[in-house]
Amino acid sequence: MRARSDMRSVDEHRRVVADLITPRPALTVPLADALGLALAADVVAPLSLPGFDNSAMDGYAVLAGDIAAATDSAPVQLPVAEDIPAGRTDIPTLTPGTAHRIMTGAPLPFGADTVVPVESTDAGVHTVTIREAKPVGRHIRRAGEDVTEGTTVLHAGQVVTPAALGLAAALGLSELSVIPRQRVLVVSTGTELVTAGTPLQPGQIYESNGAMLAAAVRDAGGEVVASPMTGDDVEAFTATLRAHAGDADLIVTTGGVSAGAYEVVKDALGPGERVEFVKVAMQPGMPQGAGTWEGGTPIVTLPGNPVSALVSFEVFLRPALRAAMGLTDTQRPRRTAMLTEDLTSPRGKRQFRRGVFDPVTDTVTGYGPPASHHLRWLASANCLLELDEDTAEVAAGSRVQVWDLR
Repeated sequence: MRARSDMRSVDEHRRVVADLITPRPALTVPLADALGLALAADVVAPLSLPGFDNSAMDGYAVLAGDIAAATDSAPVQLPVAEDIPAGRTDIPTLTPGTAHRIMTGAPLPFGADTVVPVESTDAGVHTVTIREAKPVGRHIRRAGEDVTEGTTVLHAGQVVTPAALGLAAALGLSELSVIPRQRVLVVSTGTELVTAGTPLQPGQIYESNGAMLAAAVRDAGGEVVASPMTGDDVEAFTATLRAHAGDADLIVTTGGVSAGAYEVVKDALGPGERVEFVKVAMQPGMPQGAGTWEGGTPIVTLPGNPVSALVSFEVFLRPALRAAMGLTDTQRPRRTAMLTEDLTSPRGKRQFRRGVFDPVTDTVTGYGPPASHHLRWLASANCLLELDEDTAEVAAGSRVQVWDLR
């Protein structure tokens, strides 16, 4: 796919951004803080699960031979010699010809070789009537049948799920070694911006990109260290960066990167700095920048129009952030779907249009105008349509590439 010769291709800029964002060193965190992160090391079981033979049912531990003849019409009666609740630590020994009342998870008494569920008995306390024979080993959880000590039970790179946390806790682990979240500073620029709750003056708008991009960072698995906004003043902008950048692994700015006057990000980070500002052959989101800030902190500068900013995040930052956190599903799910309408696209640019994908009919419809200020349509879309640089027209009925945002 060919981009315009005076522009950087989408794929090239994606590589530039990805090369800037690197993983943080592994960190050992409490189990509660590990959810959703990728393991930095294998987890080897320090003990077996279960740790002892135990009952899988509420019932009676017995010798199978003692109840071999039990039927509903000819039950067997046994004296109940012991009560074994879950958590009992002194494990008794079963005398042949007796039963031990036992609860689920309680340790199996020495000598017992089967468990009769309470439903197959009269639930007696002192003497139990058993109406059904059980073979050896029935309703017994054997020590180590789930996990054997020394087994690798979780692997480096595996994302920590609630089930993985449950396993780690069952093994007596209180911490896990993980690849930590990327810490991101999100800075919105523009003198026209005001915070919610402030009465608008002519020419002012409520700041939205910061809230939107901070949410996108969290949705990607990252952590937002701050999301301040600043006006079109170079000194105020750089002071804002210096106030927060020390806590960040990545700085993301929005606005101030176009070709007009009062482009504060370009003015502050352009000539003499280590940020390259380019035009990327895409719509929306053409003006982009990437480089490093003081001390080498990566910085990615996004355009200010809200749709451009969020589409740019999806295309460039989301996959790079997730890759740096060791998360394998870095890309949004991709699929093709049948287009329900004719569409046009600017040749030489890759277009990302808002769309509505219907999985039942396997169709997709463009949703709203392509202009980059129509945030309402993006808020209700469930996909992006990707039309490549060589495409100028797409007819209804064609198969097109869809990024599933559901």
